[in-house]
Amino acid sequence: QVQLVESGGGLVQAGGSLRPSCAASGNTFTYYHMGWLLPAPGTELEFVAIISWSGGGGVTYYADSVKGRFTISRENAKNTVYLQMNKLNPEDTAVYLCAADRRNLVLGRYRNGMNYWGKGTLVTVSS
Repeated sequence: QVQLVESGGGLVQAGGSLRPSCAASGNTFTYYHMGWLLPAPGTELEFVAIISWSGGGGVTYYADSVKGRFTISRENAKNTVYLQMNKLNPEDTAVYLCAADRRNLVLGRYRNGMNYWGKGTLVTVSS
């Protein structure tokens, strides 16, 4: 069982930056792919950014809408994953969920969720 706790969301003006973080419990953090997801219409989820497990080289993947603006990173010594969000716009306003998964990394699978996810942190971008 992995527990994930997000923090660092908030209110920012368009063009600004935020850096939410997610702390994971346990001692198996390095074995998990970590990601940030958004609730989507219906019951599906939308992936924002994924970083592979440490043994997989920490490869990163981004949704087209955030490429060049967001950066996902992980700090294994602190069991923490970050999402650096730059050039924010009002369309980025959402609850961002931190999630973890140990299965083979397949981006399309994550519309149905990952093994574990947190309660989310709210990011609000004002125009």
